[in-house]
Amino acid sequence: MTTRTIQRKTKSQPSQDGDGVKISRINDFKGGLDPFLMLDELRSECPDDYIGGFPSHPHRGIQTLTYVLQGGLTHKDHLEHTSTIGVGDAQWMHTGHGMIHSEMPLTDVHGLHAFQLWLNLPARDKLSDATYRDVKAVEMPRIKASGSELIALGGDWRLDGQNISGPLDNLAGQGCVAHLCFEPGSLVLEHSAPTLLIYVFEGQLEVSGQELKQGELGCLSPGSEIHLSGNTKSQALILAGVAHREPIAHYGPFVMNTHEEIEQALRDYRNGTLAL
Repeated sequence: MTTRTIQRKTKSQPSQDGDGVKISRINDFKGGLDPFLMLDELRSECPDDYIGGFPSHPHRGIQTLTYVLQGGLTHKDHLEHTSTIGVGDAQWMHTGHGMIHSEMPLTDVHGLHAFQLWLNLPARDKLSDATYRDVKAVEMPRIKASGSELIALGGDWRLDGQNISGPLDNLAGQGCVAHLCFEPGSLVLEHSAPTLLIYVFEGQLEVSGQELKQGELGCLSPGSEIHLSGNTKSQALILAGVAHREPIAHYGPFVMNTHEEIEQALRDYRNGTLAL
């Protein structure tokens, strides 16, 4: 077993998207998080910060995964999928050749707390058919160990000798996504995926002896196991995958491999053929 350590840290930055939705964002469209591209955290108790939501807009060349911890979101798309997710639920969208959709928040006295993750599609899949799926909280398996809990949204996980697999089994780049609810103590997470990222969104966490604070994402070195410890309750998203190692061209909601493909996506959207 080789212990994985934090190679670098990235701090989330305030931003906004959609109709004025305030978010905390980490992105890297130069391949530094490959196969992941962006992680947005939407978190506010003030409806004015998020109520405008994300009106109808296009995508091509990516997958999105939205995970809700508080409040809810309603998805609608050009393929006539309509779905509302609430606390603990997730929705996954494979945009492929083109998807036009909206995500609108539900009002909640406790506000909204959700994440949206972008995963890059490999070149061979960027013009594939668009698909959509939602997953309810009850469908997600959990590992309980030393008072802590790991919730598997997708991919295979091994924590303190226990194995589970999340229901989202077609994430780009062999993607794996889990939510860790950590209680004071220590855990051993085994994962050898080339890309392994940990984003702490509550409290702080010791990752193989190195501290990750709230709002920080750690990119881990190669290896096979991660030692997690701490003296306070904390929560984190853990992401794992295999890099595509392909050129990335990005413009707004489109992620392709070349500038020419971006120009084609823009033309297709303008002439109404993006999602055909």
